[in-house]
Amino acid sequence: MEQKKEQEQKITFETDDGAVEMYVIDETRINGCNYILVADAPKGDAECLILKDTAPDDSKESVYEEVTDDDELDAVASMFEDALGDVEIIG
Repeated sequence: MEQKKEQEQKITFETDDGAVEMYVIDETRINGCNYILVADAPKGDAECLILKDTAPDDSKESVYEEVTDDDELDAVASMFEDALGDVEIIG
């Protein structure tokens, strides 16, 4: 039996400092907003960010911004931790 290897999804962000590649670890939708958990490495200890898609609903492109509101960050981090199991997100 052949086992398929999961392919890590990378996304490139255009920033003021240039292009930055991150790995998409998980994504979720809460109260009509899309969030992604991205990290600088696909596994193990990694620096991660929770980003919120702030583009208008009719936009074909996403515009991601870092979640900075503490209450929103705690709620979304908790959702990602529950979904991923043995992952701890430290703010």
